[in-house]
Amino acid sequence: MTDSFVAAIDQGTTSSRCIVFDRHGAVVAVDRREHRQIFPKPGWVEHDATEIWCKVQAVVAGALAKAGLEPDRLSALGITNQRETTVLWDRATGKPVHNAIVWQDTRTSALCARLGGTDGQDRFRDTTGLPLASYFSGPKAAWLLDNVPGLRVRAERGEIAFGTIDSWLVWNLTGGVEGGVHVTDVTNASRTLLMDLETLDWDRSILEAMDLPAVMLPRIRPSSEVYGTAVGPLRGVPVASALGDQQAALFGQACYDPGTAKNTYGTGSFLLLNTGERPVPSKNGLITTVGYRIGEQAPVYCLEGSIAITGALVQWFRDQLGIIRSADEIETLAASVEDNGGAYIVPAFSGLFAPYWRSDARGVVTGLTRYVTKAHLARAVLEATSWQTREVVDAMHQDSGVRISSLKVDGGMTVNGLLMQHQADVLGVPVIRPEVAETTCLGAAYAAGLATGVWSGPDELKAHWRRDAEWRPRMAAAAREREYGKWRRAVERSLGWEDGHEEGGAGAGAGAGAG
Repeated sequence: MTDSFVAAIDQGTTSSRCIVFDRHGAVVAVDRREHRQIFPKPGWVEHDATEIWCKVQAVVAGALAKAGLEPDRLSALGITNQRETTVLWDRATGKPVHNAIVWQDTRTSALCARLGGTDGQDRFRDTTGLPLASYFSGPKAAWLLDNVPGLRVRAERGEIAFGTIDSWLVWNLTGGVEGGVHVTDVTNASRTLLMDLETLDWDRSILEAMDLPAVMLPRIRPSSEVYGTAVGPLRGVPVASALGDQQAALFGQACYDPGTAKNTYGTGSFLLLNTGERPVPSKNGLITTVGYRIGEQAPVYCLEGSIAITGALVQWFRDQLGIIRSADEIETLAASVEDNGGAYIVPAFSGLFAPYWRSDARGVVTGLTRYVTKAHLARAVLEATSWQTREVVDAMHQDSGVRISSLKVDGGMTVNGLLMQHQADVLGVPVIRPEVAETTCLGAAYAAGLATGVWSGPDELKAHWRRDAEWRPRMAAAAREREYGKWRRAVERSLGWEDGHEEGGAGAGAGAGAG
């Protein structure tokens, strides 16, 4: 096994990537392609699932070519994906019946409010660990059945398949209309609002409440397991893992012990805390979710804090405002001033996620005076990510009783040293970035390699983890709490901007962030 290679597909919100890793978890080659973002109406976000499948095939071929490898050199192929994004497709033709509805999309807010009834967002929480919100996949599927002519009848006849992006890719990789395997893993299933966290199976009562035919659903399988073998250019390669992107990052960061935590900074940010083999209910606005399941071993659960907009705020600063020309310019601009000049930006572009779950919130800029420059605003953009993370960490401590002693970080924003230092400052604990920054793909590769014998188990994978950089807190505790108080006041001013919040209860239709 000295020359074993494992490939991982990372199908994300803005792009598809494939990374080839060697037996030591080192990156051998990377290929990446962006796909279109489709915005039919305000608050609506869609992707073309056929385009995504084409881009995935291209990046797999590109990564293998860069690595100088033929497919038969791969021991396994793993998948990690944007999570709640929902695809429905025709089993006979293999064609999607509509664009995929992306996790950020808020069109199901009214549906979620109706489903909540007098129970509000907590109607299904005891079973699923999730609030009833437009973030999740089940309501998106229900919306499609209600709004695409003739689709419900076809679904009830078994002609239509439902899945998150992992299901769509596994089905196509393993044959598509010629016998493709229709499965999802426990991590993605736990984000649909349809799975019972205890039984790890679809909950019939919730399916009935959402009027979703069970025949359209995939089988729920472990995160690390050979689902089938690929056909076409990858013929014979075992397709051996699927994990939602944030759970894959947890796995790649070697957070295998209860109490370990990681935060991924992408389009949104997602902080996961390993709580072991029991689900911990949240009373403080967090999500209880499945972290991973290796084969037939007991599942590992997590508390998760989902933040809708972090990296996307930098994109907005660049693309909508035009203040910077590239994302990396923001650090230089922000570092040209000592502080934020009293300005705070709350990026509630489509509501707030954890710990608020408020669909009525909208983005605000507060604390403006004529003293504030574009450099102060750049700093406020970065600090918005740190403060939102602080709110999630506080909620995790309240729910679990665990106070984190450090935070492992990954994702594109971790190259920004100013942001990472501010994150350490506002949390009051060290922030640690690993040597291999591609932890999402690495987690999918690790899980696939475990299923095919490339690696023996979590202990071997832990030995691969290496620290690259560490930021220690420098801010005085009094200053930290004073600034945090100002942030919380800014958040209060973002609430109540959209009508209809009251009828659904707090968070009944919160929109959401990376899947």
